[in-house]
Amino acid sequence: MDLSFSAEEQAFRAEVCGFLADKLPPELAQTVRDGRGLSKDNYERWHALLNEQGWLAPNWPKEFGGCEWNAVQRHIFEDECCRAHAPRIVPFGLSMLAPVLQKFGSKQQQDHYLPRILSSQDWWCQGYSEPGAGSDLASLKTKAVRDGDTYVVNGQKTWTTLGQYANWIFCLVRTDPTVKQQAGISFLLIDMDTPGIEVRPIILLDGTHEVNEVWFTDVRVPVENLVGEENMGWTYAKYLLTHERTNIAGVGFSQAGLAAVKRLARSQMHRGRPLIENPHFAARVARVEIDLMAMSTTNLRIISGAAKGQAPGVESSMLKVKGTQIRQEINDLARRAAGVYAMPFASEGVEGSNEAPIGPEGTTHVAAQYFNNRKLSIFGGSNEIQRNIIAKVKLGGGA
Repeated sequence: MDLSFSAEEQAFRAEVCGFLADKLPPELAQTVRDGRGLSKDNYERWHALLNEQGWLAPNWPKEFGGCEWNAVQRHIFEDECCRAHAPRIVPFGLSMLAPVLQKFGSKQQQDHYLPRILSSQDWWCQGYSEPGAGSDLASLKTKAVRDGDTYVVNGQKTWTTLGQYANWIFCLVRTDPTVKQQAGISFLLIDMDTPGIEVRPIILLDGTHEVNEVWFTDVRVPVENLVGEENMGWTYAKYLLTHERTNIAGVGFSQAGLAAVKRLARSQMHRGRPLIENPHFAARVARVEIDLMAMSTTNLRIISGAAKGQAPGVESSMLKVKGTQIRQEINDLARRAAGVYAMPFASEGVEGSNEAPIGPEGTTHVAAQYFNNRKLSIFGGSNEIQRNIIAKVKLGGGA
């Protein structure tokens, strides 16, 4: 195992840093740094800059217009983007659907949809979770019945992230209710403008509109929008989830978040001294920093293995559990460091406001981030499910 970076990798890091310094709009970086909500225009602006550079699809093969970067290059790119406070790359089309189309989609689907993902002509959302079918996704009830050259879809999806922006949704639907649950699921691509689709907002605890319910009532979907084979959707879903969980530990986000906590704690006073000098607070910061360093080393170990062609195993679940715990602890430290300034909360301020901040720099959005990131331990496979995987693989002798 080699945890050091080669000269070529260091040169690549310098290239990434130079690009971010030259091309990342300062006002966009400040929005991310402040924790304010990003608009559709914000995301698309950053996507366009990356696409112009040829860096929008790091994990795509070159034949489909991607960078085909290795695991180390992707790690360096994500790390530096977090340090620079670049917006995240919205993953649904680029990192989740695209790998499925590249492996299982028809040539026609690849030629049509992949270029439109790169150009942001299509904005995709994910239609997986349902009421009663979250971690137990195989129990989904949204059904698609074949009627000639179309499927008729009825049902409901929930927690559809950024679905209010999307013009397409990729969905898991039940096409055969008579067989084992996993065996009767298909993978459909559905135009959100199709009659019978209704998007209903879910307003979160932090006051933002980030997720939605999507209802399907007699929605007709062309048969050519089926990906792969009918009733093979569970196979494609599992393949997609391996990409959803990529970098879900969020090492770069945690490093940026911890740096922000330290800045805030140095500026906030407690009994006449900077909060960072308070023994109890400093001990919590030190504890989470040690955990983050250990997780970062584990992450590098996995990356080192991936560079040699080794597939990540149960370590991915370990990183997911520990990574989300660390990010939530950092959010809690930020909220505590902000003190009384974390209490005033107006949802319109999260989405962007011209009003002057109530408290010192770095305090305005800590409460909203704390509330919003309670979700981290649930999505992408809840931490309870990940612990079951760890126990089964390490203690039960099999996957």
